[in-house]
Amino acid sequence: MPIVVRIDVELAKRKMSVGEFAERVGITPANVAVLKNGRAKAVRFTTLERMCEVLQCQPGDLLEWVPVDTGAEV
Repeated sequence: MPIVVRIDVELAKRKMSVGEFAERVGITPANVAVLKNGRAKAVRFTTLERMCEVLQCQPGDLLEWVPVDTGAEV
């Protein structure tokens, strides 16, 4: 998937557990795992806003676009 979620990096920087993060954001730890493992198909802006508020970061700190390597030469 070309969008990579970097929640684990931000949590590690702050030495914050998934459980504490989930509770402060208002989502379940299972949903945090879905985001961390790249299985999420969407994220609400209100949830993204709350994640940024809790972690004191920007959306770009949590989400990264990685181009898909098609293997084709130009």
